[in-house]
Amino acid sequence: MKIRKPVVAGQFYPSDRAELNTLITEIFSKEKDNINYDLAHHKIIGGVVPHAGYIFSAYQAIHFFEIAKKCSTQFDTVIIINPSHTGTGNEIAIDDNDSWETPLGRTEIDKDFSREMAIPESDIEEEREHSGEVMLPLLQHFLNYEFKILPITIMHQTFENAKQVANEIKQANEKLNKKILIIASSDFSHFVHPNTGAKLDQKVIDEIFALNTQGIEEVVRKNKISVCGYGPIMALMEYSKLLNHEPGISILKKGNSGDIIPSNEVVDYVSMLFYQEIKEKG
Repeated sequence: MKIRKPVVAGQFYPSDRAELNTLITEIFSKEKDNINYDLAHHKIIGGVVPHAGYIFSAYQAIHFFEIAKKCSTQFDTVIIINPSHTGTGNEIAIDDNDSWETPLGRTEIDKDFSREMAIPESDIEEEREHSGEVMLPLLQHFLNYEFKILPITIMHQTFENAKQVANEIKQANEKLNKKILIIASSDFSHFVHPNTGAKLDQKVIDEIFALNTQGIEEVVRKNKISVCGYGPIMALMEYSKLLNHEPGISILKKGNSGDIIPSNEVVDYVSMLFYQEIKEKG
């Protein structure tokens, strides 16, 4: 069995199991009263989740994982779509390990799913990449049942590549009929003044709520916005639109690294939920 060992344990999150669980629990206890549990009543498609160190971004991220835990669906497979910070490997790739390991244990990769997708399998893209890895301990902590993962890296972030990923997921699951959850791993503006970052982020958020996927790429490039995972965000948007022409979208929480360590140069974090609205009978 080919196992991917954690590469950012001890940096982005504690490498000790007990310390890791304690940190997540402490952050959750501070945020639980701010979580919109009503959203758990919808059919959840996925979400945008930040991938920085837990002491900075978990305050936003745990909103998504707690809602995923509380929803009525037990997911078979969590598809983690992340960008590349290393610039190594294929334009798009599915990780070819058999499982990923964290201080909280091992989680299998869904090989049935990867076999149904016309995307290269490789381990180079995730070898030193943190943006997919940091999602797994949070999933393992919050989801109290067995699930598999499918890590996908989009190195070349374009609308066409994002659309391909979305289509491949949809076509594969038409055969497999699994209950899937999609994570688009992304931080927002990097190392800018908080006011500047908020304005730049809003340009991207406006395109998300307008469901203008191509507009994401255009506004990011035109304004040089350092949203590092706009490719995964576009993939999630395109997949959501394949399921529902007008999916529901909610911002769960915004914040930045300056909330923890005051600074005039911060990294912004936004967690968002994509879902299909459940109509009440009447």
